[in-house]
Parts: sequence; C-alpha cells; structure tokens
Amino acid sequence: MKGKENNDIVIDSSLWQEQILENEEAIALSRKDKTIQHVEVFCYASQDLHEYVEEAGALKKNHACVTLVNSSKAADSACLPTEDESLSTESCEVPAEQTPSSDPESTLEVNDAEATGEKENHSDDKTSEEKTNENVPTAEDTAEQPKKNRITYSQIVKEGRRFNIDLVSKLLYSRGMLIDLLIKSNVSRYAEFKNITRILAFREGRMEQVPCSRADVFNSKQLTMVEKRMLMKFLTFCMEYEEHPDEYKAYEDITFSEYLKTQKLTPNLQYFVLHSIAMTSETTSSTIDGLKATKNFLHCLGRYGNTPFLFPLYGQGELPQCFCRMCAVFGGIYCLRHSVQCLVVDKESRKCKAIIDQFGQRIISKHFLVEDSYFSENTCSRVQYRQISRAVLITDRSVLKSDSDQQISILIVPAEEPGSFSVRVIELCSSTMTCMKGTYLVHLTCTSSKTAREDLEAVVEKLFTPYTETGIENEEVEKPRILWALYFNMRDSSDINRNCYNDLPSNVYVCSGPDGGLGNDNAVKQAETIFQSICPNEDFCPPPPNPEDIVLDGDSSQPESSESSAILEANSEIPAETTILGNPEETSE
Repeated sequence: MKGKENNDIVIDSSLWQEQILENEEAIALSRKDKTIQHVEVFCYASQDLHEYVEEAGALKKNHACVTLVNSSKAADSACLPTEDESLSTESCEVPAEQTPSSDPESTLEVNDAEATGEKENHSDDKTSEEKTNENVPTAEDTAEQPKKNRITYSQIVKEGRRFNIDLVSKLLYSRGMLIDLLIKSNVSRYAEFKNITRILAFREGRMEQVPCSRADVFNSKQLTMVEKRMLMKFLTFCMEYEEHPDEYKAYEDITFSEYLKTQKLTPNLQYFVLHSIAMTSETTSSTIDGLKATKNFLHCLGRYGNTPFLFPLYGQGELPQCFCRMCAVFGGIYCLRHSVQCLVVDKESRKCKAIIDQFGQRIISKHFLVEDSYFSENTCSRVQYRQISRAVLITDRSVLKSDSDQQISILIVPAEEPGSFSVRVIELCSSTMTCMKGTYLVHLTCTSSKTAREDLEAVVEKLFTPYTETGIENEEVEKPRILWALYFNMRDSSDINRNCYNDLPSNVYVCSGPDGGLGNDNAVKQAETIFQSICPNEDFCPPPPNPEDIVLDGDSSQPESSESSAILEANSEIPAETTILGNPEETSE
C-alpha cells in the first residue's frame, strides 16, 4: 500500500531521509500507482438522484475500492480521471465473514456450476455457510423485487458487497501449473472452484455454444455428420501431433489459421478450432503455437468437467489470500498498513540492507521482493511496457439464454481491423460469488492499441445494449442490458528483463504485475524462479505436515495406517469427473 496524498508524501520524505546513514544511499519508491490509466465509468441503471444510498453493512470508514458513480445522464456521461489520476489499488480491510473456507479433507473442491450457490460440502464452518447463502434469495427478497426484474442503481450500491471485481480476468486450466501447485501445496483446501460451463462463439451476428468434448461433438446440432468426423479426426491428431512430424513440418513457417485451411476443415470448423479451442491469434500465431494450444485445451478436458477451465469462488483475488494463509502456517509475518518509502543500499557492497516505512521504521532483511509498480520513473526509465485494455460490465442477463441462469462462459471475439486484437470475454453468474443475484459480471480483455474504451466499445456494442427504461417495456430485447460499465488500461509488466531496471542491487528481485494471458503459468514460473534464486536447496511450496503424522519427542506410540492415505488410495479409483480429487498423478489417467 502506497502513500497517496500530497501531505503524506512531505511527511514521509522527511522521516525516511533522516534514517539514511553516511555509508548508505536510498532508492526512493513510487508513491503513486500509475499502472492503471484512462479510467471511464458509466452507469446506465435507473437512478434516483434525491435518494441517499449506502452499501449494506459498510464500515464507517473510507475504502479504496472501485466505486459506482451517479450521473444525471447515465447513458452519455463518463467519469474521467485527470491527467495525474489513476485507479487506486489500495488494499481494503476484509471482514472475517469475507474469508471463505472449505472442508480441510478435500484437496480440490469443484462445485457443479449448475447449482445456485449452495456448497456441496456441508462444512461445520458457520462463516462458510453464511457466505454461500448470501446470494440465495429469500421470500422477502422476492417480494421486494421490482416487476420485470428492473434493477436500479440503489440496488447495486446496497448489494455492493456481493460484487467481487478482479482487476485482471483469468481462468485456471484444469491441468495447468497453478492447479498442480494448489494441490501439491494443499493450498487448495482454502479455496473452492466452479467449472466454466460453456465455451461460446460469436459468428455472423449469432451466439452459439461450441462443442468441446467427444460427447458434445456428437450431440451437437450445429455440425453435420461429415463435420463431426472431420473435427474428431483433426482433434485426435492434435493430441499426438508430436508423434507425426511429417504432418506439420512443412507448415511451420505459416500461421495456424493458414494451416487449418490445408486440413480440409470447413470454415465453420476452422473458426471453432482457431478462436474457441486454440484461442490463438489469427495473424500472429504459428502452426506450432496453434497445435500446442489445441493439445493443451484437449489435455485439460474431462478432469473436472466438460470444459478445461475452473474459476475460484469470490474471484481470482482469493488465490493470493489462500497462499498467504499457507505462508502464515510456515511462520510468515505480515506488516499491514505499512507503506514502504525507500530501499536502503549499502554503498560499499551495493546490496540492499533494509527498507524504511512511512513511520520512519527500518526493517532489515537479506532479500527483497518488489513488485514492478513500486519502482520510480527513474528506476524504470529504460523499461518498455505493454498495455492491457480492460472493461468490466454488470448486465441483467446472459449473452446466451439457456435452461439455467447460472452459466459461466468464455468467448473470444476475433479482431476485425488490421492492428487490432481479439477480445476475450468471460461472463460470470451470481453463483461464482462475484455479483448479486439477477445480474452477471462480464470481463473483457485485449492487448491495447488505443484506450480501453476505444479498443473494446465496438465489441460491447455488438454483444450488449445500454439499460434504459424504454427497453424494460420491450420484453423481446435480444441483447443483455448493461447496468454499469468500467473501462481502464492496465500495465503489463511481464517478461521484462531485469537488466532494464536502473541500478538494482543484486538481492532485490522484481515481480511483474499481472499479464494479459488467460492462464497463470507465467506467474507460477516467475514465483518458482525467484524462490529457487533465494532458496536453491528448498522445495517450492511444500505441503504442510499432516497433524496425524507428527510424532512428538517422547511419544512412543506409532501412528497407525493413516486414514488420509486410505482416502487418497480410494480416490485413485474415482473417475476424473469427481468433485474432490487427490494427487494429480492419480487422477490423470
């Protein structure tokens, strides 16, 4: 957390500068987060400007969270930051009831996405039950619901605690590095997940569901029998393409899109494979990139559901908290509400020896991990950053109607103009605990070429329509209505060479911010690389010891065969679709 106000900066500077000794020098850190820019907020929901609205259960203090904004002309107004402003990402206090827990015996729990937010495990943890039932409507809620599902700005603000909005939108591949790490380290017991239920395609102005698994392909009414055979033959080849180099070696120098045209696939199948299965760029991804992405997609199918993806309940922001809890088990200490002002460097050894916080307190350590955004412009003067364009929408219904209103969907909208990029759309329902009942939370992400609104507004207009009072009267509106919209650009500091930073001590390690990719492999690789640099002979994220296996000094009794090992052995016989899984090696068959 960094100092934000000018008065604090003056006081902080005078405090830490007095702490620097003659044989030391300071590397001042940035006091303002400039990683997020071009913030534009629109509110389309019905508003009563004379009504004072307060979030239900809000603490009587200022919170640095994304705030819904009132406007007199909702559809035409935007709240723009000044030149020096950016969206604050200060940490907020999270009450105890905001900390979900799960059954400690389950290694990784995946809830059926068709459910309406009720947990499958009946934990004795009262807090967990209360949180799960937050989004289940009571009779009183139903009575108060306005006719025709009319949602107002007042409702959104009052239910503000039901919204958990991630600044970066990602999913977890079911056989990805992060899932394997969560299981190996037992961190998965602190989190719960839902299956992504649908992969969608938007083609020729029509939204449709993409068949993924073998059963989906043969049950699909969108494909002819000939197309079904062609698709299954090609996907089978992709699963073992490395064993047949003669089939693709001649096409390594062309794009995956061009390669698909040589495989006797219909335009319909080419579109599905390129944009909904491989999810690669039409113009920049090579044949090898596309085959690898397709194989990875297929490899992840069936482990926890009919799609390769999982989403953590309450959003991606839960995962760092889960790792923090495990770190505390191993003795990790957290200094809350201490903003770091500078790094203290020894002039002789050129190594960092301490940090100084806003109170002038010196904290000594041997190693220092610093996230990229903490460095000042002087330190980052030679760094070339990429940008991510983001949009977050609150809508009144799903982009594709179905029998269930609790669908979690992903959609890739390909680029239409040269120089632009494809847009990834992830739609979350209320059972993910990221939005209130009766609404959907939609994340749009792409690589930036302009401001976020300029990059994404065309896609938003294709898929959605602004919420208006007249639109409520027309029950046959095809597109979901936007209640609230946020656009912003976000810095992508991944894959930056450490040598690009000016005069960094050798014991200062740089962590990048979030990248624009769909998965989390980049973050896991970076974390393990830094860990091995600091602790070369230690196991990365080891599991905590099983309390049943701990033998105290002087305790002569030997533990009998552990129940946990029996459970693990039993789980190895459970099909891959089971909701509770043990060691990933035992469930990969």
